[in-house]
Amino acid sequence: MPDSTTAEQRALVTGATAGIGAAFARRLAADGWHLVLVARDAARLAGMAAELKGRHGREVETISADLSTDDGCALVEGRLTSGNPVDLLVNNAGISLNKPFLRSSADDEARLLRLNVHAVMRLTLAALRPMTERRRGAVINVSSVAGFGAVMPGSTYSASKAWVTNFSESVGQSARPFGVRVMALCPGYTRTEFHDRAGINMSKTPEWMWLRADDVVAEALRDLRKGKLVSVPAWKYKLAVAGLRHAPRRLLQAVARDTRGRIGRDEA
Repeated sequence: MPDSTTAEQRALVTGATAGIGAAFARRLAADGWHLVLVARDAARLAGMAAELKGRHGREVETISADLSTDDGCALVEGRLTSGNPVDLLVNNAGISLNKPFLRSSADDEARLLRLNVHAVMRLTLAALRPMTERRRGAVINVSSVAGFGAVMPGSTYSASKAWVTNFSESVGQSARPFGVRVMALCPGYTRTEFHDRAGINMSKTPEWMWLRADDVVAEALRDLRKGKLVSVPAWKYKLAVAGLRHAPRRLLQAVARDTRGRIGRDEA
């Protein structure tokens, strides 16, 4: 991770107006970072920028971009490779679909892959080139505990996050000799707008399973400083990941539950 004593550190955070992205923005601004915030909603971006400038007195740039499009990715790539150097990239933007694959559309699935996978790849590559030249920098790719197993039958979200985790771990090993860190952040259920935006009813999820976005960010930054390639916040989800990695596949398939995926044969 870049030196926390450097006065001119700059972080670029995608999906920065809500949830884990907003928690990263607030924590980094409080720690003295300048920010580049990326999201689709220009009005919310302006409000977030004003809040952080007023509270912490740091520079806050904003980029309104839809990262599921080539133009949106290109806009952010341009910022990562020019202007004041970006020392930390947080790829947080992502979506899920409230429908099983058998009822989905190619357009919806392509949008999920373009945002969850394609944008992460493009922005990571754009950030790593100048970082490796400077021999300094870090990338956090926000993945999910869901990426460790097909725990949501019919949902392709977990498959996209499996890619993010594997990609980050692999690229992290190749970037390390250049003094650059890449880490996959794999939280469990976190209190954000994520599920509401996807129209997913989470009312039956037990309270003890939920994490706070601020706690997720704090543990992520600690793990990044430790040089971890994969960060799984909270002991309960560390245990869950151990189970997903080592439990027999038949057992996982028997206990997997998700309303997006399971449909009866007569409904297919």
